[in-house]
Amino acid sequence: MANRTTPYGAFNYLVNFDGGEVFGGFSDVSGIGTEVTVAEYRNGNDKENHVRKVAGIHKVADVTLKRGILNSKTLFDWISQTRTQGPAAQRNVTITLLDEAHTPVQTWVLRGVIPMKYTGPTLAGKGGGDVAMEEIALSAEAMEITA
Repeated sequence: MANRTTPYGAFNYLVNFDGGEVFGGFSDVSGIGTEVTVAEYRNGNDKENHVRKVAGIHKVADVTLKRGILNSKTLFDWISQTRTQGPAAQRNVTITLLDEAHTPVQTWVLRGVIPMKYTGPTLAGKGGGDVAMEEIALSAEAMEITA
């Protein structure tokens, strides 16, 4: 594995909630990321005329999951729980990238996650070949990456 020169494909992955069983088959996972804010600072008596970069707070990007609609209310039940229970509805979400043999190669663990937006399908009578898709945007407090 250490000598691999080809990047992994972006099409084999698993998503699960609170370390439990795999949650649905999502067709898309996007927005995984984190950002550290930087403050610029300079002492008035610094010998060099440049600013120092001071690391500030960090935040985790919102992650969007998309999937075809199944006969399941699990996502909407979580949204309802968030509305009524607030922080008690937080969960951990794990996204695991798999190699060609379906062996985990990298995992992103999102902590303190709540659903912040749900988008239902676009329905059109003239369709026929389209899949009814739902989308959920997740807000996380922290993120860890493991190999």
